[in-house]
Amino acid sequence: MERRKFIKSGTLAIAGLLLHTRVSAMTTVTPQIFYFKDDGSIPNSKFPLLIYKNAFSQRGSKGGDWLEERFATNGWTNTWRWGIYPFHHYHSNTHEVLGVFSGGALLQMGGEKGEKIQVKAGDILIIPAGVGHKCITHSDDFTVLGAYPSGLSPDLKKGEKSERPAADQRIAKVKLPSADPLTGKNSGLIKIWSK
Repeated sequence: MERRKFIKSGTLAIAGLLLHTRVSAMTTVTPQIFYFKDDGSIPNSKFPLLIYKNAFSQRGSKGGDWLEERFATNGWTNTWRWGIYPFHHYHSNTHEVLGVFSGGALLQMGGEKGEKIQVKAGDILIIPAGVGHKCITHSDDFTVLGAYPSGLSPDLKKGEKSERPAADQRIAKVKLPSADPLTGKNSGLIKIWSK
């Protein structure tokens, strides 16, 4: 094959691959949206939980590394890698993002009256301050990478009566992040939470 024809064919193939990648990426950037009301013990939030399903392809430690880099690029740091507590809890002083890079789990989101949601490697959850979360069951290899906007350190609240109304007041003061941890400054939570 002539070099000129090869370059032309190669360019078309690359252009086709980029178009496919862009189309595939666009199908994964629309998050699922879940609203939860205050259930008396878990305050939840006026902002919805956002879940990006199958948002990235890397798995295992490479997936964790990819998430850490991506989140940091968008201002979400103070990362950790582990599972999710097996009891209802929430954070009253910061939002949280969890990227699942290994295994899968059944989570209870929004407290006892909330919703059971299955997650697996490739999923990203953006949890507003106040929204309850708990792991019900999980695979042996289930691992997430957690991060917080501007590297904040989360408090840990368990829905006890003594936490409120102070927790509600802190939740009301939590600022909107400057960027979505996955999609950046112009989409995702930036548009959805600003409505």
